[in-house]
Amino acid sequence: FYTETKPANGKVVPTWNYAAAQAYGQARIYFDFSSEETTSFLSKQISDLSQYAEESVMGYTGTSTKPSPWKVSDAPPRFIQLLQKNIIGIEIVIDRLEGKFKMSQEMGQGDREGVVNGFQALDSDVGRQMADVVSERGRLKASKAS
Repeated sequence: FYTETKPANGKVVPTWNYAAAQAYGQARIYFDFSSEETTSFLSKQISDLSQYAEESVMGYTGTSTKPSPWKVSDAPPRFIQLLQKNIIGIEIVIDRLEGKFKMSQEMGQGDREGVVNGFQALDSDVGRQMADVVSERGRLKASKAS
């Protein structure tokens, strides 16, 4: 991918491109299964996550050829209670978020273009998305430099 640096001096190594977010805040841990507060919190989280996964991720709608989404209420209550005992809930009231992009923006334009071309050559959705973000971050760096 490093079309300028590698031929010039060979001093290149594989690198990762990533976007990261770090959340800061006060965490609350739900682990006491004799507590109604823990049971209530976990029940809501499990129900919400199941609904999201079944409907939004899997696309289950119960219409046409799509099966109906699974609901927590489809399982025996005692079974769900037993499974809940293996879950520790974490709730964070966020007071600060920080983000970081490491998308080859530290490289020269030629190497960055090589990274974009390399991602595009993967011929996958993820490759195209990564190529777009690397290009975008490169343009942002260039606009700040001028």
